[in-house]
Amino acid sequence: MKSDIYLETPYMMLQQVLKSETIINSGGEAKWFLRENEVLVNGELEDRRGRKLYPGDVIEVPGIAIITMHSMDEK
Repeated sequence: MKSDIYLETPYMMLQQVLKSETIINSGGEAKWFLRENEVLVNGELEDRRGRKLYPGDVIEVPGIAIITMHSMDEK
């Protein structure tokens, strides 16, 4: 599934993105999910649920989703 997120704030944390895309059900699941699953941010493995994501960042959860971050100006 490919999707786009348009930021209304300067950044969004990785756990918020995973929750908003219904990959996890709650922010509390993020730590477990990142430990058990491969999540790439801009092609690099990421395990920090608090990772700040900015416009232009691409989050990939292989076999589940590819998410691109955008600013509201791009809408």
